[in-house]
Amino acid sequence: MTETMVSDVTLKIDMSNLLKYSQNAQEAVETVKNRAGKKGQFLNWINVLPENQLNNIDNLYDLANKAKAGNYTDLAILGIGGSRHTTEALVRMLGKEANVHFYSSVDSESFRRFINSLDLNKTQFLVVSKSGGTIETTVAYQNTRKFMQEFLEREDVSDRFIAMTDISAEKSNLRKMVNSGDIQLSGYVHDDVGGRFSIFDDATIFTLAFLGVSKEDVVAMLQSSLKAQEEFLNPDINKNIALQQAAFNVQSMLDGKKRHFVEYFGDAFQGATLWEKQLKNESLKAKIATDTNVGPGYLHYNAEADLDSHNTDSFFTFVYVTPQEKVTSAVLTGVISAYSSMHPVSVVELKDLSLTVLARFIEFKHFETLYTGCILRQIEGDIAPEDSALPEVLQPNVEIYKKEVRKAMA
Repeated sequence: MTETMVSDVTLKIDMSNLLKYSQNAQEAVETVKNRAGKKGQFLNWINVLPENQLNNIDNLYDLANKAKAGNYTDLAILGIGGSRHTTEALVRMLGKEANVHFYSSVDSESFRRFINSLDLNKTQFLVVSKSGGTIETTVAYQNTRKFMQEFLEREDVSDRFIAMTDISAEKSNLRKMVNSGDIQLSGYVHDDVGGRFSIFDDATIFTLAFLGVSKEDVVAMLQSSLKAQEEFLNPDINKNIALQQAAFNVQSMLDGKKRHFVEYFGDAFQGATLWEKQLKNESLKAKIATDTNVGPGYLHYNAEADLDSHNTDSFFTFVYVTPQEKVTSAVLTGVISAYSSMHPVSVVELKDLSLTVLARFIEFKHFETLYTGCILRQIEGDIAPEDSALPEVLQPNVEIYKKEVRKAMA
């Protein structure tokens, strides 16, 4: 394997059969560059969002300070999909999850367990939905509001909720609630930033501020994000690890490997597994089916199937922090060696779990996903018109189940 290091994120991969994708890589980068920053392309997470957040950082910290006034120590986040997994991934990788709680369910038993797990005298609720009409989030808010009215014995509980939603009341029912005073504090879910790419939107930065992460560290994270984006928009496949990983994914798929397993090592990555599955499966659809696990535990229920000689349709990416202990290093070395003897394998090694390194890792995943889809479509002759958004940032099939739910509710 060759190694390419981009500011504390190292990719180990066999490049011998991937340089043939150099032209495809250049075209993929050009495709993204030509669309970035344009309305309706859902690529405003490139440059636009981090730049905006650097300019808006004081307001987000002021909002968090207002939400914490009154000695509130915990934050319960009501949201689903990208409204949850983005924030959860970063919070857990940072090890800040002790005072943040996530809820995405609709059934009464799940709600009972969730609400009973909270210290309600110390908890604020963050409601996250771009449209303000997502059914799971709407039900969660309604149930929580009713419960808090009974718990506090007062009708007005607007001081216990913070909303993150569209700026327009015409587009968001949640914004209407803010404007009417039902919710006192609010931030935004920004335009043209798809949920799974929204990890640096207001909800996450507000959460980091609420949990006591310093403003200086968050600024450094956003600056690291911008620098990483610039590096991942380099069209040279020899220098761009996002292109290298995308070429690896494409080659594996063309070799008949349609199941991509991303194997994270370390409990810090529990939230990242959910985010990556959403990121990849919503973007790449059924072309490459992505699953994720956290090691070493998964080895005792998956390795038997993974290393079976009949397993001919899988490829693997291992993600871990540079090991500090002999046993950790031995486990990683042994596992990667065993899997590499039977399957295509790539390795992503992070220097640490600091915010600046995590920002680069997150951008690596963003661009890897985009480039994988772009290169696959080039090979298939499926070129997206310049005036339409890339299929990798859309999710039309999700609307199929939502439509049926609305019919059932009616």
